[in-house]
Amino acid sequence: MVLAIAAMVIFTAYRCAKILNQRYVRGLEPTVPEAALNMVQNLKVEEQTMEKFLQIMTKEKPVRFTTEQLSRFTNNYSTKLGSGGFGVVYRGQFPNGVKIAVKILNPCLNKRVEAQFMAEVGTIGGTYHINLVRLFGLCYDQTIAALVYEYMENGSLDKYLFTETEVIKWEKLHKIAVETARGIAYLHEECQQRIVHYDIKPANILLDAKFSAKVADFGLAKLCNPKNTQESVSSYRGTPGYSAPEFFLRNYPITHKCDVYSFGMLLFEIIGRRRNAQDTSSDTLDWFPKQVWDEYEKGELSALVMACGIGKEDREKAERMSIVALWCAQDSPEGRPPMSAVVKMLEGGDEIVAPPKPFRYLYSIGMDALKSPCKTGNAFGSSKGNEGGESSCLPRMEFGCLVH
Repeated sequence: MVLAIAAMVIFTAYRCAKILNQRYVRGLEPTVPEAALNMVQNLKVEEQTMEKFLQIMTKEKPVRFTTEQLSRFTNNYSTKLGSGGFGVVYRGQFPNGVKIAVKILNPCLNKRVEAQFMAEVGTIGGTYHINLVRLFGLCYDQTIAALVYEYMENGSLDKYLFTETEVIKWEKLHKIAVETARGIAYLHEECQQRIVHYDIKPANILLDAKFSAKVADFGLAKLCNPKNTQESVSSYRGTPGYSAPEFFLRNYPITHKCDVYSFGMLLFEIIGRRRNAQDTSSDTLDWFPKQVWDEYEKGELSALVMACGIGKEDREKAERMSIVALWCAQDSPEGRPPMSAVVKMLEGGDEIVAPPKPFRYLYSIGMDALKSPCKTGNAFGSSKGNEGGESSCLPRMEFGCLVH
């Protein structure tokens, strides 16, 4: 009897431990269900599709709020943080004191905005990384479509690069660059399904109270199979001046390496603390990345860094960042490093070899591609309307002489 009872106790304990272990493992699995991933990938909004999508997502995370809750959280939308082409962002607070930013999408909810809503929920809703802005929840019914994010006290990076009123030390800018690279590396290399952002730029890099950087605005993002080397993109995505050359050239595939190019453009703007493209009185365009290459080729990169007002103690890091930017901005997607390598190079962990000459594609499409011929608002991340979004106003051109 004693042996029988002992055996029963051992067997019961074993079964309980097995059940608890299965529950724990399930808790570690990705939070985005396969059905939701397929919906986001296809971005086909049919009858009942949005409601089914939301039901699937809210069984996991994020939380689905009511319109009454959002009104209470935002004190009846009393504090406006900013606006863009997709909607308006308001400041709010949960009952427990946690500050939030509530993005209300435009009332005229069309297929494009529905797709943007699903892209944001389906990508960032299932990811957790210290350098990605956190999505707490959502609200969707016949009257409203809203996304609830963590509040980022110091706004977006663009106001610290392009205005004279907001000043930030270059050492902190270098830290922001590394943190941004880590966030993108997570999207590309650490998620179960690779996420391509498609719109990396200073306006989409948000800063918390300690000036830690977090990548935001996933309205153009797409979930991709990491094994696929070429993604299907039906039209131009991103912001002119940051978008990779393959968006303009028919014979080059659109891959996650387009984010690497955009990050390179962001690095140039951090180094120069100015917009890369500036109109001048003459017909020529003052384009900072080309200046960086010209000075690097002449062996005078240190002089350029000094002219940008970077102190002696930071010049070595600034020169390294310049070379990393040149690598990220290579014409060919295959010539750009993966973001995990970019992080190591920025941190000083890897030796950087001399990059090939970039920007050869400009001989084909011209410098006008660096300007913004069409403007569509950015939904989140800045106090002003920003350029960005998906557009078909820039045709892809034939170009058969890109040099790898």
